[in-house]
Amino acid sequence: MKLRILKSAVTNPWFNLATEDWIFNTLNPDSHTLFLWRNSETVVIGRSQNPWVECKIDKMEADDVFLARRQSGGGAVFHDLGNTNFTFLSPKDDYDQEANFTIIINALKKLGIDADLSGRNDMQVGDKKISGSAFKHSADRSFHHGTLLVNANMQKLGDYLNPHPLKLKAKGIKSVRARVANLVEFNKNINHDTLSDAIIEAFCEYYGDTAPVEALDEASLSKQPSLNKYYQQMANWDWRFGKTPEFTHHIETRFDWGIIDLHLDVKQAVIREVVIFSDALNVELIELLKETLTDSKYNRNDVKTKLDELGIAHPDVAAQVNDVSEWLTSEMEG
Repeated sequence: MKLRILKSAVTNPWFNLATEDWIFNTLNPDSHTLFLWRNSETVVIGRSQNPWVECKIDKMEADDVFLARRQSGGGAVFHDLGNTNFTFLSPKDDYDQEANFTIIINALKKLGIDADLSGRNDMQVGDKKISGSAFKHSADRSFHHGTLLVNANMQKLGDYLNPHPLKLKAKGIKSVRARVANLVEFNKNINHDTLSDAIIEAFCEYYGDTAPVEALDEASLSKQPSLNKYYQQMANWDWRFGKTPEFTHHIETRFDWGIIDLHLDVKQAVIREVVIFSDALNVELIELLKETLTDSKYNRNDVKTKLDELGIAHPDVAAQVNDVSEWLTSEMEG
């Protein structure tokens, strides 16, 4: 069976995740394909995860950190240029998950690092996790991707993956943190290029064949319409936020003019139902708030814009609306 080796020269995560989808959905599965890539600072969440629960959206936006949602399951991870990511695609009838792990473990051995498989998804050196994986299968092909911590910024990993204590009751998958380590702790000379070379060598050795390395860059989008289509999806707000499982956000506070006990039911990142309990004398204010917030995106800027418009349209309650806007947006992410 033929081999195919792809390597991305792009660090935009939407491009790289789109490339994975292009590989999975479009490429001929009658070969063993290896794709190597890395991302600029990014939080990547699983298909069924809630970004507001998993990470600090506001801090990510302030620091120009990407948010990406992959097609496969699993938990939230932080990527930066200190991560090397690998993807294997094989025909389903010739898929061997253990072979993929063996290739990575053999590559690390070439660099003087003894790693082993931990459970079904992870690789460790000693008791430290250095790699996690996720998987996807269809009728004729199987897909395995993972990340290797080479020299990732562990401080930022904690900064962006430790969420604010929002009162969110989320459905979906919540990440479990593990003890992790960078590969440079075991070989100070390792980097993305040396690791990629070792993985390519181990891949070819395992299958007893060779293949040229195909470099992918932004020009690939214009050459491959289906790749560009996947890129547009990955970059789209509706994919990154709109695919969030249903959740509720409940907050409560007291203003000089009354108590607001606010319940937001959020589906596909849109506020679908608003319930407000209040002892405020102005009943019209409460109804206006409910009407305004319903069907708004669960997004700080969207909520602020709608409430600003409400205050302009109803100057008699503008002060109270502004109070609610400042409070609610401070409690939200994103």
